[in-house]
Amino acid sequence: MQPTPIATPLLFSDLLLDEQLLSAIKKMGFEQPTPVQLESIPLALKHKDLLVSAETGSGKTAAFLLPTLQHLLTSPSSKLGSRALVLTPTRELAQQIFKHCQQLTEFTDIKTGLVTGGDDFRLQQNMLRRNTEIVIATPGRVLELMEQEIPDFSNLDVLILDEADRMLDMGFSEDVLNIANHCNAQRQTLLFSATLTHFGVIKMADKLLKEHKVVALNTLHDGHRNIEQQIVLADDNDHKLKLLTWLLQNETYDKALVFANSRIQANLLQGPLRGQKLRVGVLHGEMDQKDRNRMMKLFRDGEVKIMLATDLAARGLDIKGINLVINFDVPRNGINYIHRIGRTGRVDELGLTIALVKHTEWNLMAGIERFLKQKFKQRSIKELAGKYKGPKKIKASGKATGGKLKVEPKKEAAEKVKIRDRDKKNIGKRRAPTNKVSEETNQS
Repeated sequence: MQPTPIATPLLFSDLLLDEQLLSAIKKMGFEQPTPVQLESIPLALKHKDLLVSAETGSGKTAAFLLPTLQHLLTSPSSKLGSRALVLTPTRELAQQIFKHCQQLTEFTDIKTGLVTGGDDFRLQQNMLRRNTEIVIATPGRVLELMEQEIPDFSNLDVLILDEADRMLDMGFSEDVLNIANHCNAQRQTLLFSATLTHFGVIKMADKLLKEHKVVALNTLHDGHRNIEQQIVLADDNDHKLKLLTWLLQNETYDKALVFANSRIQANLLQGPLRGQKLRVGVLHGEMDQKDRNRMMKLFRDGEVKIMLATDLAARGLDIKGINLVINFDVPRNGINYIHRIGRTGRVDELGLTIALVKHTEWNLMAGIERFLKQKFKQRSIKELAGKYKGPKKIKASGKATGGKLKVEPKKEAAEKVKIRDRDKKNIGKRRAPTNKVSEETNQS
């Protein structure tokens, strides 16, 4: 009997991509496509509309950039205007995609542009007037430019919506639809999301996609295979700060990301942690764009090892080496939880996430577990053991019968009769008759 041949994993060269793109991929150190790339790229190369669900860090950026760049290289056009538009919810994520696109187009003549708020408006106008072929942008700034009648998307070949669920959560639904209505109706549309269970994503797909294919590599309820998820109980915020400090001083990590639910909380944590000689930075939406860029560079370069962030960073950061994520505040819902922990455990790396949970957050954390259909590991730190041990369990007396508690009937207590000293003296003596007439007169 002949042994069954072992299938050789596909290489990027098997995807029939242009040599210029393959040279860039090789220089970046990649050989084998990830599952989302294997399933999405062949369909996208056929100019099919796609609805793709894949977890953060799965390689989805290349999954939509490579087929788009392949189309631009193999189908040149003399028409005016941009040919591909990538919309994304945050400036940080737009910058990450822009950098990735520049790496992939290194050996080509394709021009790439970045359009986000906080950067020079006139420079962006001039860049778009030069018919930049692929534009990576946030919806708000695109609409501002459209008011000046600058972007020309009438000949757009490909519209890409990345992190579509996040754009909807941030209130960009109408903006995205408005932009799409100004694009070439015959375009290809690629819609990428972390989950397909978000009702708004399905609704948007129905409006924007034509006879589309669905690539679902994960759903909202899938666990993160590369991430160990833990819970540590805390008495209050002061106890949380002590636990956070201990974890940052004792866990092993290259970079750590600490999430708070508000910028005020993130700022409050910075001082005490720096007082413990920890290299800490802060990132939130109220910061000036230049300060945000500087802080991200310090974090990326390792000058800052710990980043205190709000949910802004849950979608915007794509930085290697983040192998510890701590939720100082329990996130407000399961979707935010997924995108926070998705900053670690990227592709084939391992990550650890720890949620600090006080008694007022127990129900919220339990709700996230139920929502994700997962159970997180509860951990205690011996050096900082607290009083809070979780909700109290109600103990019922009696034996369980058929799933119901059998309650024994209460015995009636014997009625106690108080005997006074003067009554003892009168025992055996005859009592005088009661004058009913007098009693009735007194009662009236």
